[in-house]
Amino acid sequence: MDEKKALRERLRKARKDHVDSLPQTIRALMFLRPPVMVANLAAEGATVAVYHAIHGEAPTRSYAKWFSENGRQVALPWFAEKGAPMQFKLWRNPYDDEELVTGPYGAPQPAPDAPFADPDLVFVPLVGFTAEGQRLGQGGGHYDRWLAANAGVTALGMAWDCQMVESLPCEAHDVPLRAIITPSRLYGEL
Repeated sequence: MDEKKALRERLRKARKDHVDSLPQTIRALMFLRPPVMVANLAAEGATVAVYHAIHGEAPTRSYAKWFSENGRQVALPWFAEKGAPMQFKLWRNPYDDEELVTGPYGAPQPAPDAPFADPDLVFVPLVGFTAEGQRLGQGGGHYDRWLAANAGVTALGMAWDCQMVESLPCEAHDVPLRAIITPSRLYGEL
């Protein structure tokens, strides 16, 4: 088993165990609103891309609601099919999933007729991270490829504190994040 795969398994288990140990009422209070310095990265009218969190991932829905309520457009990743490049489409109502469909990788995504979006700020999912902004993703490389092709876009991570590690095995194609937000602090510089 390669180093990244073993590390992903270990960090996913730690993340799941941590989240499962939190009472639902506490989980609901975590990541309730973006910190002011993060919110200020997306001016009114900007497009902010979030991910639709799976069990254990740092939740993004409250951030999506806040940005939507405060004059920003919200987008989600969108795939035409497996193997297609990741794009973003608008998520007009982050209060429910009614307008979303199941994408080719099993995640909720906007319907095919939703408008495409060019995000100004992207929240990136992760399995693990370092204080310096290195990220271990799910392993598909979708975000790294998108970020490499859109170098001017600010990329931030959201994670639980238990996902931080001293170092990660990094490769040339791994794109570091500007900052990572956890329930207890912000790593990086804004």
